[in-house]
Amino acid sequence: MRTLSNRAAIIAQLQKDILLLEGFKPALDDSGFHAGLEPIKEAFPNARFPTGAIHEFISMSDEQAAATSGFICGILGKLMQQRGLCVWISSSPTLFPPACKLFDILPHHLIFIHLKRERDILWAMEEALKCNRLIAVVAELQEINLVASRRLQLAVEQSQVTGFVFRHKPKNLNNTSCISRWSISSLASGMEEDGIPGIGFPRWKVELLKIRNGRPGSWQMEWSANSFKLITKPKYSVHERLLKRG
Repeated sequence: MRTLSNRAAIIAQLQKDILLLEGFKPALDDSGFHAGLEPIKEAFPNARFPTGAIHEFISMSDEQAAATSGFICGILGKLMQQRGLCVWISSSPTLFPPACKLFDILPHHLIFIHLKRERDILWAMEEALKCNRLIAVVAELQEINLVASRRLQLAVEQSQVTGFVFRHKPKNLNNTSCISRWSISSLASGMEEDGIPGIGFPRWKVELLKIRNGRPGSWQMEWSANSFKLITKPKYSVHERLLKRG
């Protein structure tokens, strides 16, 4: 047992060393930061959501794009708790700023930049990522190659700003240097506790397709009480609850 324990400790230390060599440098003041994703923290390297890195989100439909925007806002809300600013770059307005209040984001803390050409969006993202006064940068793109993603990664290694590459309907799911790749799909919202139908909390199927030195996986999650929560199966169905009340 002692030998197995020693091997596990050696492997864990090697994983930390590899992350440092790859440019992943944990901040000194947020070693336990999970971006509100505590229910799936074991999927992340060192059980910590990687900040100061580039995350890639893939959406293949307009419905997925809307779900992805909401999920990213949930993460941004946690990143921006200290009243930091975020830059959101896209070719056209896709986000309704007042709706961000649901995720504890003040609309005036988001800076929107609209550019027509994707190469200009990439350039603007790289320049924004170099500004260590920002908390995060989001860029909506269709395509990005390995070289461009590496340039973004080099930028965040210096500034420790967290980047989100939001790819809508990409033609080629090529390899990039992003630390993770996500796919977010919407789920039907749940009922209230008393079983009365209505609009519930936002829900998603969250797929972590790849994560460097982490554990990919799939979960069903919702946003409630200002945080991400795993969806648990209700003890009784709506029909059973009505029978109990009758």
